[in-house]
Amino acid sequence: MTTGVRRRMGVDERRQQLIRVALELFSRRSPDDVSIDEIAAAAGISRPLVYHYFPGKLSLYEAALKRASEDLAGRFAEPHEGPLGARLLRVMRRYFDFVDEHGPGFSALMRGGPAVGSSTTNALIDSVRQAAYEHILAHLRVTDPPARLELVIRSWISLAESTALIWLDGRRIARAELEIQLVHDFAALTAVSAAFDDEMRAVLRPILQDEPADGPFSDLAARLIALAS
Repeated sequence: MTTGVRRRMGVDERRQQLIRVALELFSRRSPDDVSIDEIAAAAGISRPLVYHYFPGKLSLYEAALKRASEDLAGRFAEPHEGPLGARLLRVMRRYFDFVDEHGPGFSALMRGGPAVGSSTTNALIDSVRQAAYEHILAHLRVTDPPARLELVIRSWISLAESTALIWLDGRRIARAELEIQLVHDFAALTAVSAAFDDEMRAVLRPILQDEPADGPFSDLAARLIALAS
């Protein structure tokens, strides 16, 4: 009879395992409610061994949130092909995939908490927002954004965050409705700004020219026209 021998992990491999385990637990409960003992048990190691790889819960918490922030920022990456409305809708679907799968962890990242210093949390949040901002600029093919465009994009990113956080508190609106609503919100914010600014009009025109009749931007325009009449 042969007995199984547990493979010994290297330092980096074990650290990555602990981060994965922590993220899995954080996806179900707030990080502040998850103990080192639970993380150790889920990883199949002892509590002292966790402290061998991370000085304490704070350092493991920070490493897990850093991984989560990198994953969330990557959700804004999208090939620069096809109409912008369709691209943004795919981005929002991936964004809400993350929110849906990592609700408590998403809330912890965006709201912060006593387990992590505000400077660390703020730096992670800012990295996600900046990555999202740069991805949207790249989709618009704008390298030197006018002030109003920067305001629109950053306002929309904040709107997406707050919408996701409110949705997590009860999920009273269908997720798919919020995804398309946020795309419509981007179009509306851009259109309102373009109505008063020539530089914004120059940004908006090619977007509308490339938008198909069944695209989300065209859908919003048709609904607004119907509402006005």
